[in-house]
Amino acid sequence: MRTSTRATEPPVESHADNRRREYGDDSLIMCDNLVRIYQSDKIEVQALQGLDLLVTNGEMVAIVGASGSGKSTLLNVLSGLDLPTAGRARVGDWDLLEMSHADRLRYRRAVVGFVWQQTSRNLLPYLSAAENVMLPMAFSGLRARGRKRRAAELLEALEMGDKAKRRPGQLSGGEQQRVAIAVALANRPQVLFADEPTGELDSVTGEDVFAALRSANRDLGATVVIVTHDAAVATQVQRTVAIRDGRTSSEVVRSTEVDEHGQSSVIAREYAVLDRSGRMQLPTDYRLALGLENRVRLELEPDHVGVWPDAPSAARSTTPATSAGPPAPPAPPRPVAAPPAAQPVLPVSPPAPPASPPAHRAPDPTTDDSVPEHGGWSAP
Repeated sequence: MRTSTRATEPPVESHADNRRREYGDDSLIMCDNLVRIYQSDKIEVQALQGLDLLVTNGEMVAIVGASGSGKSTLLNVLSGLDLPTAGRARVGDWDLLEMSHADRLRYRRAVVGFVWQQTSRNLLPYLSAAENVMLPMAFSGLRARGRKRRAAELLEALEMGDKAKRRPGQLSGGEQQRVAIAVALANRPQVLFADEPTGELDSVTGEDVFAALRSANRDLGATVVIVTHDAAVATQVQRTVAIRDGRTSSEVVRSTEVDEHGQSSVIAREYAVLDRSGRMQLPTDYRLALGLENRVRLELEPDHVGVWPDAPSAARSTTPATSAGPPAPPAPPRPVAAPPAAQPVLPVSPPAPPASPPAHRAPDPTTDDSVPEHGGWSAP
């Protein structure tokens, strides 16, 4: 039997595997250094100032921030209602900066759904709840039978099936928002955006609306991004992203952990966001507590980076950079030793009078060593 000795050829890499991975490749939503500038009457407002954000498929994310921080502008850009000034933004396979007007229309119909804070902007008052849900599907070309079936499924899933024939004026505020969520989900979008969906509702009704959003995420598979001021809503999502001055500043990530006794608990960990340019925003209370302003000193440690307030040269610590913590506080001043106790002064006896000189005698050259050989004499 003849055997082949031909060498095995290495597998050929596909173009997709060979290309360089880019920022946010595996994310459903990607914002890279996103900028949005508004200009009116010679006044320039920078709503977004180089914002970075990644959202993976299937997440439920809350975006929080003070008024004017840029969170609503971000939502308008991602939903295709506004055009960014610079940077990069992508949702799925759609590049938000390169879309034409017709592309934007298709994008809003098929890829994203939107729920406004004002219930009157979400529903047509002269149509029933079921008819409002069927309307987006009619624009997308779905047949009447399919529209009715899909509308009935959505309203049942959101506990509004028994009120499908009622008009918005016959529904409460919370019920209107649940129908609005069904309208946003009608064309099976990849992402559902909600701008303050509970802002005009009381706490009990707001909880019902949030339960509907949670059902859309868990049961219907939609990625949900919520802009909210409601702390109760922000604490019930998997991840909360805080925006300050047009940039993402911090994130809170929540996970469920089980201890050794089998008890489960939700653990929330807060992180500062380090953007692609290396910028990071320190919390205000941290900066105030440590007096961090203008400029700070950075020290690279084996497992972390130390941040110290700037100080005059004479006051800087001489601790080597490999120390495990911040410079040690100055040593307390040494205690001054008490002066020694005064010693008693003893009386000093008067000096003894000098002894009387010995009587003068003539030297004897034969016995006195002090007489030199030449016969002279030295005074004592």
